[in-house]
Amino acid sequence: MDGADGLWGEGAAGVLRLPSGRLVRGRGLRRPLDPAAPAPAYGLYLLGGPPPEVPWEADWLRWPDFRLPADRTAARTALTQAWERAAGERVEIACGGGRGRTGTALACLAVLDGVPGPEAVAYVRRHYDRHAVETPWQRRYVRRFGEG
Repeated sequence: MDGADGLWGEGAAGVLRLPSGRLVRGRGLRRPLDPAAPAPAYGLYLLGGPPPEVPWEADWLRWPDFRLPADRTAARTALTQAWERAAGERVEIACGGGRGRTGTALACLAVLDGVPGPEAVAYVRRHYDRHAVETPWQRRYVRRFGEG
C-alpha cells in the first residue's frame, strides 16, 4: 500500500526505512512483481547484462552476480542519485535475487544516509533481509564506501 505521502508504505514487502525516513524498496527480479504493489517512479537495476524493460524511469548499473560494480565511480554516482531521489519518490533497487547486490546497494544508501560504513551491513540485515550482502568483498565494499 502507498503511504499517505505517495511514497512506499512502511512495512510493505522489501521496503527499507533509512534513518532519515527515506523509504527504498529492494527486490529480486527473478520473483514476480506483486500486481497490487505500487510501481516505482525510478528503478536502479544491478545486473551483469541489460535489465528487462520497465514502464518507469530506470538505470542499469553493470554489476555481475556475487561481484562488485564494474565501474565504481558510476556506482557511487548512481547510488547517490537513487538516495537523493528517495527523499521524494518511490525508488526501487533490484538485482536477480534481491539479496547480494541489492543488499550491498541498500547498505551503501544507508552509509549515504549517515549509518557508519562498518555498521551499514548489519543495519540492512536487521531492517531488510537477514541474508543481505552475501560475500566478504561486498561487505568490504560497503565499509569502504563510507570512506570515498
